Amino acid sequence: MQAQSDSSPLLEVKSLTKSFGGLVAVDHISIQFKEKELRSVVGPNGAGKTTFFNLITGQFRPSSGNIYFKGKSITNLPPEEIFRMGIVRTFQEPSVFPKLTVLKNIEIAAQGKFRTSNVPWGRLTLKRKQIREKALDFLNELNLYDIRHSPAELLTYADKRRLEISMALICEPDLLLLDEPTAGMALEETEQTVLFLKKISSKNTIVLIEHDMNVVIEISDRVTVLDNGRVLADGAPEQILAKKEVRKVYMGEIA
Repeated sequence: MQAQSDSSPLLEVKSLTKSFGGLVAVDHISIQFKEKELRSVVGPNGAGKTTFFNLITGQFRPSSGNIYFKGKSITNLPPEEIFRMGIVRTFQEPSVFPKLTVLKNIEIAAQGKFRTSNVPWGRLTLKRKQIREKALDFLNELNLYDIRHSPAELLTYADKRRLEISMALICEPDLLLLDEPTAGMALEETEQTVLFLKKISSKNTIVLIEHDMNVVIEISDRVTVLDNGRVLADGAPEQILAKKEVRKVYMGEIA
């Protein structure tokens, strides 16, 4: 992986805009993301958060504007090329193979990283035995080793979330995008997930969409607030919470 200088952003978007007919979902966003930063993107429903992720990962093409990753334009690249450049994401609902074990899920994700092409039959750059060893080491590091033989469909919702994030991490991303990683969790599950996110954030650059402001405050280095597709505020969590316009947008949701 190519190291970034302190002055060079890992990801940068300039005047990024996405329209769907007469609806402007993302409206001239310009923002930078630094390496080894945990950034939360927050905002009310319909603020443009998931559309923003879809633009970065190539699911949507922008109506205008540009996206740069490690100094190179990725504006109109397809998702598989963006993945191979080092941007990996999760979705609002856990996306795992329910009938397969935790270990097999991790192995399949690793095979996606260590293939010479995007097709399932592409040649592996690591032997399957090496991928198995890598997967086991990875599960042990992330405290998932004890459930390695459990079918994914039998996991708790929180463990499915952890599995999905682990499947993304074994792909060795330079940038990990997490879409609402604590959504639908009970308090204890949220606390477990927060500890998990803290653990992985020490080695990874993470941008996450999150609604739980207690989570945002606890884990974020920086917070970006979107409203109606635009950046309403951007800064350290305590600075964001002090802004009247942010409180107004959340209509009292931020305590």
